[in-house]
Amino acid sequence: MFKIHRILTLTLIIAALSFSGKAQHAYLNADNGKSISIGALVQPDVDELKDMMMGPFVKLDDGDILTVDGTDCVISGDEGKTWQRYPVFEKPENFLISDERAILKTSNGVIVLAFMNLKERANWEWNEDISDSPGARLPTYTVRSLDGGKTWQDVQKLHNEWTGAVRDMIETENGNVVFTSMMMRHHPGHHTVLTYKSGNEGKTWERSNIIDLGGIGHHSGVTEATLESLPLGKLWLLMRTNWGTFWEAFSTDDGKTWEGIRPTDIPASSAPGLLKRLESGRLVLVWNRRFPEGTDQYPLRGGDNQWSEVAASNHRDELSMAFSEDDGKTWSTPTVIAKIDKSKNMDPPLRRISYPYVFERNPGELWITTMQGGLRVRLYEKDFIK
Repeated sequence: MFKIHRILTLTLIIAALSFSGKAQHAYLNADNGKSISIGALVQPDVDELKDMMMGPFVKLDDGDILTVDGTDCVISGDEGKTWQRYPVFEKPENFLISDERAILKTSNGVIVLAFMNLKERANWEWNEDISDSPGARLPTYTVRSLDGGKTWQDVQKLHNEWTGAVRDMIETENGNVVFTSMMMRHHPGHHTVLTYKSGNEGKTWERSNIIDLGGIGHHSGVTEATLESLPLGKLWLLMRTNWGTFWEAFSTDDGKTWEGIRPTDIPASSAPGLLKRLESGRLVLVWNRRFPEGTDQYPLRGGDNQWSEVAASNHRDELSMAFSEDDGKTWSTPTVIAKIDKSKNMDPPLRRISYPYVFERNPGELWITTMQGGLRVRLYEKDFIK
């Protein structure tokens, strides 16, 4: 098992030095931001997409957009104003697609969906005496469509163990499809990350090595990964941790094996990010930073061997965005694109803006939606490149 505790303090120091610096903009507040319907403030160049569905989205060959909802594939030809529904499963009573899912249209037009089947969620009974939930089950599934989402086939379960999240999927330059998943481990309970690789557009899958860095608790370990391609056939994986930064791993065989596991210098809350290669060639990262902008503290959670073995920032009040021109070696100063507007009395109150999805609707036009908080916004890359 990988030992993390001896380098944790050094990791946090490096992160504070490497990914900080004076902001190039005023901190987002009621005076310089604008209020949107969910009870959040956004940057002036960010527009709300009211009544939009949650991503992830894909763009079809005819320009329509596609996502999934419940047990249906939904397609819109009018920028999300109306949606046409198509059933994904022959027996929908046996399935419910999780909100944490990944979807992709391959270069050949095949739609591949990976998800947890909430209908099979079972045996979550956390026992504090043993810091575990033996027998917990939440399977990872995939399914695919050959006709733009109108019909679906090849439904398959890839593992039965508790999957904390399915978060991201890419097609590599070699034509392989790779997506991120998780698998709970026991004695004590903690989470691990793995990926699945398909060389035939989701018809069959190959499991990667499991990245297990230990932990104790129902939110411990490594979790909720995002990934992207780097030059020379390398893949880059960024994982949520409780250790103050994202941790990373690399693959040179399209996600079959992961190595080089180590902390990054990107300060992060215990919440997932979303990494995406844009048409411009830049990488964009959308995530919750470790602390609110302009501060160096936030109430910690865990450290009790139940939530986690170490106390962690679970900050989700603000959603930030940064760009990289050099494949993640350096990043622009992060911009808070949305934050909770504490002057608004919402019922129920807005408690978090997190779990982002990023969709490039047109070159440079980004739709950002979140699972937590219901953020639905559009912004343009050019307005945030300094």
